[in-house]
Amino acid sequence: MAEKHDLAYTAASGNDYAAHEQTYEGFIKLVKYGSAAVIAIVALMAIFLT
Repeated sequence: MAEKHDLAYTAASGNDYAAHEQTYEGFIKLVKYGSAAVIAIVALMAIFLT
């Protein structure tokens, strides 16, 4: 049978955790503000287009 090999990302060389954290934070902000913008647009459409 094949052996199971777990990947050890913490032991890999070249990981840039600071850049990873910064990218993740940017993605979370994009999702948060993007969702708020879509909700606002839909609410305004419901008010003014009816």
